[in-house]
Amino acid sequence: MASLKIKLISAFVLPVFATGCVSAGYSAKDAGFANASARSAEATGKQTVWVQNRQQAEQIRERVNALMAKKTIDVETAVQVALLNNKGLQAAYADLGDSAADAWQTQLSVLPKFSVGLSGIGTPGLEAYRVLEGAIATNILALATYDKDIKLADTRFRQAQLNAALATISLASETRRAWINAVAAWENVGYLNQAKIAADSASELAKKIGEAGSMTKGDQAREHVFYAELTGETAKARLAAKLAKEELVRLMGLSGADIAFQVPNRLPSLPKTLIKRDDIEAEAIHKRMDLQVSRLELDATAQSYKLEDATRFVTDIELVGTLEQEREREDGKIHRNISKTASLEFTIPIFDSGQARMRKGELAYMRAANQLAEKAVNVRSEARSGYVAYRSTYDIARHYRNSVLPLRSAIEEQSLLTYNGMITSTFELIADTRDKIDSTILAVNAKRDFWLAEANLAPVIYGGSTGSAVAEAEVASAEDAESGGH
Repeated sequence: MASLKIKLISAFVLPVFATGCVSAGYSAKDAGFANASARSAEATGKQTVWVQNRQQAEQIRERVNALMAKKTIDVETAVQVALLNNKGLQAAYADLGDSAADAWQTQLSVLPKFSVGLSGIGTPGLEAYRVLEGAIATNILALATYDKDIKLADTRFRQAQLNAALATISLASETRRAWINAVAAWENVGYLNQAKIAADSASELAKKIGEAGSMTKGDQAREHVFYAELTGETAKARLAAKLAKEELVRLMGLSGADIAFQVPNRLPSLPKTLIKRDDIEAEAIHKRMDLQVSRLELDATAQSYKLEDATRFVTDIELVGTLEQEREREDGKIHRNISKTASLEFTIPIFDSGQARMRKGELAYMRAANQLAEKAVNVRSEARSGYVAYRSTYDIARHYRNSVLPLRSAIEEQSLLTYNGMITSTFELIADTRDKIDSTILAVNAKRDFWLAEANLAPVIYGGSTGSAVAEAEVASAEDAESGGH
């Protein structure tokens, strides 16, 4: 009898003790964030903060104001502001909090339930009540699967930490690409403005020559249309630059007076040497967080499958202990009778053998396993593609810088010399100017493609959004080449 009492007490007390000891890791307001922040900092080199109260919000606002005090914002400042100020990122961190709360709730799920009841309230001669009833119930099946439930909840929690880090890396890479696109767009505007000045001079010259009777109206129209087309293309380029900056503004989470910042007029020069990543494929397999999330998904699916097996035939077992105190008045005295009971209640799904649930678990596991295998193949390919794009776009941009542009400049100089010597016609000079503009725009786009490829290296290695920026830039460059670059 004593042994039975010890077992019953253990069934009620141990869950309380266990949950009290281990819930601290999940109950913190920023549970898991330190790990997520450290993982993202490895890829971005930037700090991020999970804002959860007004004081933190005010501190972040002061930091953002200090960063935005610069008149011209460089790429590193833009990325840091985005990581501090983007509200969508804060919403992603809330998902981490949800996962921690779920794990915490799982730890508390085995706590016994207490109930108290009174009957015969207001019975004459018995003061407040006649019968006092109390009951304590705990789910034995929850105790039996407690460890498995906790492991599953912890797996989901680790997934949430990785997903928070991935959201941070994605925002950082998207902001970096947006800054590159905005600066490249404004650089194109600058070159087109310079070309428009030259075209305007040629158009005025053609008008004067025509008035002197030395140029036909058709030839004059050719000169004028070149300036008109260039004016239209400059307006289009300016619109593209404004829209590119607005994309950057959105990612940085800015509004109001904060959007009055400027970006540089030129992209940074190409680096003298490239970063060697000969082992980028193995590095990506080791560091890609989305691949780690898929591995954890496979673990979680296996753990869920084990839970299905454990509850295949019995879905609910509950141990109930009751205490009843009854008061009666006899010969002017109140007599108390106390009775104790214990019962075991369980539910058996007679018409459900659990085979369907087991089959669904098997299919879910196979699905997760195949998705993990596919992800591993894709990660390797993306790593190779990212590094190939990085090296190739560098070679292309360097070719335009070292070969194409010097030749175009030499041609333009010789055309100007021969034009001043009355050897080259105005038409030839304008044609050479047009070709120089085309080559300059292609060179700017090639440099932009390289910096976009460089920005994609971090998400290729660590995970996160790589977008299709390089592919889109290459398509845009091809379209520019086909249309003459205007």
